[in-house]
Amino acid sequence: MRTTALTAFIIFVIDQLSKWVVVHAFNLRSVGEIEVFPPYLVFRMAWNTGINFGLFSQYATMLRWGWVALAIVMSIWVLSWVRRDQFGKTGMISAGLLVGGALGNAIDRILYGAVADFLNMSCCGFANPYSFNVADISIFAGAFGLILFTGEAKKPT
Repeated sequence: MRTTALTAFIIFVIDQLSKWVVVHAFNLRSVGEIEVFPPYLVFRMAWNTGINFGLFSQYATMLRWGWVALAIVMSIWVLSWVRRDQFGKTGMISAGLLVGGALGNAIDRILYGAVADFLNMSCCGFANPYSFNVADISIFAGAFGLILFTGEAKKPT
């Protein structure tokens, strides 16, 4: 459980620190875009008021507090699952990634009214129109890790 909490804390801090630097220190909300290593890495400001890829943005006001509540409930549920099932190290790290990312995006919704997305990556002739953040990466990696590294071991028949 300690591994999960530590992973969640580290991800939360990295996510919030990266957003603070990009939004405030680099003033990306005014600048809009900074080419770091184009086209592979561009900081492109995007305020996500909806779900993934801005879906349901027209319901931003209604969804804002619902997503905050869902992130908190989901985080509590994942932490109780970790405690109950005694995951291995990889499962505990995966759970921490998910929780840290979910809480990082929830804080954005509280502070800004939207999730601050700024990482944009394109490659090989494909121009990616979407931006994401450290929390998004962590949520995806954590959910994928929980699928792969948790559950009952299969017994040979």
